[in-house]
Amino acid sequence: MAVIGDRAAARRLFERFGFGPRPGELDSGRTVDAFLSAADDPGAPPPPTLGPEPKPGKDKAAKQQEAQQVRTDQQAITLWWLDRMVATNSPLVERMTWFWHGHFATSAQKVKSARMMLAQNQTQRQHALGDFGVLANAMVVDPAMLVWLDGQKNTAKAANENLGRELMELFTLGVGNYTEDDVRAAARALTGWKIDRDTLAVTLVPKQHDNKDKTVIGHTGPLDAHSLVDVLVTSPASPKFVARRLWQRLVSGTPPADDVLARLTGAYGPNRDIRALLRALAAEPAFRDDGSTIVKQPVEWAVGVMRAFKIRPATLPADEQTKLLAGLRGMGQVPFLPPSVGGWPAGGAWLTTAAGLARLQLARLLTPHADLAALSGDPVTAIGTLLGVGAWSDRTRAALTPLAHQPAQLASVAVCAPEYVIS
Repeated sequence: MAVIGDRAAARRLFERFGFGPRPGELDSGRTVDAFLSAADDPGAPPPPTLGPEPKPGKDKAAKQQEAQQVRTDQQAITLWWLDRMVATNSPLVERMTWFWHGHFATSAQKVKSARMMLAQNQTQRQHALGDFGVLANAMVVDPAMLVWLDGQKNTAKAANENLGRELMELFTLGVGNYTEDDVRAAARALTGWKIDRDTLAVTLVPKQHDNKDKTVIGHTGPLDAHSLVDVLVTSPASPKFVARRLWQRLVSGTPPADDVLARLTGAYGPNRDIRALLRALAAEPAFRDDGSTIVKQPVEWAVGVMRAFKIRPATLPADEQTKLLAGLRGMGQVPFLPPSVGGWPAGGAWLTTAAGLARLQLARLLTPHADLAALSGDPVTAIGTLLGVGAWSDRTRAALTPLAHQPAQLASVAVCAPEYVIS
């Protein structure tokens, strides 16, 4: 195990507990405690004001108008969130909101309501560093989640298993820690929830809820949505599942060893404390091992580039805002649009030739707006310093050197180099 140096360790902290450093931040002396103690940033850009829910169209023109309103609202919240990720002074809160979005993956493609997606986003931010059980309880009756996984169609007379299955498999326990009987019983526990699309209020309709006893992973009783979640998050399998998921996204694609997992779940504890779990992650030697690498997801990469170059999505011309979203779509990742309930892939999936070309195209869109005033002296070394990269490999330096006196082109290629894409 090779432990990285102080500056590389600082960069890793900013990239794993945020989206990368802004100019000068690597020398700020910001500690793990500083990241963990930060609350939500009150100065971050406020969410956009959205109008009422679009009404379902009855004729072709009305349906087209509804579809256009849905697209407009969706673009507004997506650009807002990207801008917030770039602007925030509490990067860990935003990074964990992003993590939970991928964990409780919900897509606007089916939900078709920016208001619901925005409400879910705010809930995930509110509970990003708190008790996982509280977050899971909020998500199981979240309006967007109920639409996404057909929870509002789940009644005592016609139980729908979608939400119950994913609640166990993808959100709380993991594969192999429940049975098909558990899925059927969980579906019964989740019956009866309805959404008022005008107010986004979620209510339990007693006549449509199965209030009989159910047995889920050995617990029997008249379980409902919240008592079901409480059973699941207190199962011995749940802390391990949550710890492994965070490890994969914030430390390494290689699973943690048994002794490491024991330390992580011990820190997580009976209070299901995400903040304590993150502190334990950062304390592990693997967190500072240069062999523990993570490929940046497209959104993480793009936000990191914009933070480093002082580019705010909100200040880009309207046509380039649209191109920014198109660039992320070309890379395979747009906020609020995960491809499935399983979220986005990790690791090598983002290192294909097609992904690399899409990344370079997006870099070329962004870098003309970059603040590159710091590229003095040796521009190749300077761009590495600006990005927080300690040193370029000989191969990368050879590719960057011919661009030394073309700042935007140099920046475009530098942010696509392995030393920046893989952290």
